[in-house]
Amino acid sequence: MPPTASVRRAFVAFAASAAVLGAAAVPAVAAPHTASAASAASAGYAGYAGYAGQGDSARLGYQKAVAAGVLKGVFERGDTAVVDRFVRTDYIQHNPLAPDGAETLKNLAVSVHQQFPDAEYDIKRVISEGDLVLVHSNVVLTPGTRGSAVFDIFRFQGGKIAEHWDAGQNVPETTANGNDMFSTVSRPRTEAPGSRRLTAYNKKLVTAAVEQLLVRKDLSALDRYWGPEYHQHNPNIADGVAGAKAGLGAYFKAFPQLSVSPKRIVAEGDLVAVHSHYVNAPGERGQAVVDLFRVRNGKIVEHWDVLQDVPATSANDNTMF
Repeated sequence: MPPTASVRRAFVAFAASAAVLGAAAVPAVAAPHTASAASAASAGYAGYAGYAGQGDSARLGYQKAVAAGVLKGVFERGDTAVVDRFVRTDYIQHNPLAPDGAETLKNLAVSVHQQFPDAEYDIKRVISEGDLVLVHSNVVLTPGTRGSAVFDIFRFQGGKIAEHWDAGQNVPETTANGNDMFSTVSRPRTEAPGSRRLTAYNKKLVTAAVEQLLVRKDLSALDRYWGPEYHQHNPNIADGVAGAKAGLGAYFKAFPQLSVSPKRIVAEGDLVAVHSHYVNAPGERGQAVVDLFRVRNGKIVEHWDVLQDVPATSANDNTMF
């Protein structure tokens, strides 16, 4: 949730760094540290039917493991074979710096590994719903640097990755709230999503909250849907509900014609992600934004996000949305 126009300027450096990579199509991530994830990834496309046959939970776990395994293979090891195994040849790309197709991803794997052999993609959270997987990561190309906060969204088709959207921004040196862009502050302090039995309820709650607060710009939504213990990870907004009211109140006042258009929502358990197009004023290209909310006991208690400017040109014809 962007508070001011000045926030947007911080993302130019991220776009430039992505261009250096030769069009960073999909930020890489470390595989989830679970036996089931490892077994799902190693099973490959041939094993997809077996996982799908075991029910929704197994299929979603398979999708999460494959997304993470592909990204780690591509960006940490320069492995092109993993693309052949898990990515459709007609792969649709929404990152504006990369063309469509699996071959682009394979070329990127070689290029990134050559230029940044010690690159690390540290997964913080992975959630899956339906045919979508969302990955929240800290991407560090050069050890010792803060890197970037990145959200990737993948669509699966027949057990393979078919489509990809992303957004990312540089991690700043300091934040207005004292929280970094990745940690979990609300209890229990776990990055794993909660029980899937609450997915539908939490998704409905966040959908309503976003509609009232961001689409209709009604600050009273913060009193209705947000909990008194609210932890903020947007580096430019102060902690708590009061911080959100002040930051967003100033933002809405500065941009009275702000338009927020949610494009897709991915939820699992207590985590709900909303991928939106923010346009501050008519005629602007706007920003691609991913907001990730944590819901506990029927209230939003934590928030992470990234914001990236929509560029004037793109290497593909798909837009960022």
